[in-house]
Amino acid sequence: MFDLKTIIASIRQIAEEREIPESRVQEIIETAFAHAYKKEYREKNEVIRTKFNPETGDVLFFLVKTVVDESMIEAEGEEEPKDQLTAAKKVVFSPERHIMFEEAIALNPNIFPGEELEFPLEQKLDFGRIAAQTAKQVLLQKLHEIEKETIFDFFKSKEGEIVSGIIQRMDNRSVYVDLGKTVGMMFPDETIPGERYFVGNRMKFYIVSVEQTPRGLMVALSRSHPKFIGKLFANEVPEISDGIVEVKSIAREAGSRTKIAVSSNTGSIDPIGACVGQKGTRVTTVTNELGEEEKIDIILWSDDPIAFISHALAPAKVEEVEMKATKEVRVLVAADQLSLAIGKGGQNVRLAAKLTGWHIEIRSITKPDESIEGAQSTPPTESTEPNEPPETQDGTTEVS
Repeated sequence: MFDLKTIIASIRQIAEEREIPESRVQEIIETAFAHAYKKEYREKNEVIRTKFNPETGDVLFFLVKTVVDESMIEAEGEEEPKDQLTAAKKVVFSPERHIMFEEAIALNPNIFPGEELEFPLEQKLDFGRIAAQTAKQVLLQKLHEIEKETIFDFFKSKEGEIVSGIIQRMDNRSVYVDLGKTVGMMFPDETIPGERYFVGNRMKFYIVSVEQTPRGLMVALSRSHPKFIGKLFANEVPEISDGIVEVKSIAREAGSRTKIAVSSNTGSIDPIGACVGQKGTRVTTVTNELGEEEKIDIILWSDDPIAFISHALAPAKVEEVEMKATKEVRVLVAADQLSLAIGKGGQNVRLAAKLTGWHIEIRSITKPDESIEGAQSTPPTESTEPNEPPETQDGTTEVS
């Protein structure tokens, strides 16, 4: 005889230790007892459903049959329908699993073909050794499945967010990070160039994606992603998390330089000042997380492209912006501002183009017809604006 209270208490304890929601405990109990009952007392082809009452601890058992009519039954020797939808609806009648509509309606006048009819079964919990072993195996399997689902749901809800983790190990392919409930992976192209990683170090990471793969849960991490910067600022700047200041776009060359465009939804708040913080404390906290090598330019966003492009080329001072073709401009600067506007290796104009989404060409105001090598850049096709990410079940359980 099963000690039902002890078993249920044990399941709840394990579920609590593994952080499985209480709502899923009922599903585990019902699945395990349905398998055990079927193994001990019923036929192989039958569908057994259990209903567990958590208030009283009672477990009820039911034989479940699907109501069918003549049109739903596959006749012997009948050709398979060409229409896949029709084929899917046809069933091979089995008295253990089906009941004819005429018979079912006599038992329940409100029943329709395709619905299920439950037949109460004798409440028996006196399972033999094999049935008890079956229940135990199902319990452990179900606990494991739900634990995996719970962990997946937890990290999926954090997609596009920042998490803290400890470097566990490294190889040529990845940095493996202990995230507590699972291990995340950061591939080489998601690392910050020049940044060194040491086993045992705690760091922050941006969750790029969370997927279930044949090899298990895959949490892809990044420290080089542009949105990593946006989330770091959101954590440090209450005005961003409150929606007063908005991050409009980010252009980043990880480990070297980032430009972030911000705007304010109220005239009383300076978005750049809010991000910099008193005596630069907020922006310093962000740069410290990046290893202090990466420089951050905080740019005032504008819906006027000329103003936005002028701001984006800071620290250079822009004299004039000439609109050319669609999403293409020529920017004129003083001769002494050329190197600032272009940047080392063309980085400043390259980041400005990414940030604004415009093709930018820099020229000297004194020689506007003379092109300069490395003084123009076309933005990538993908958007630089931060995206926001995306979101389980219950009921009785049956065994077929």
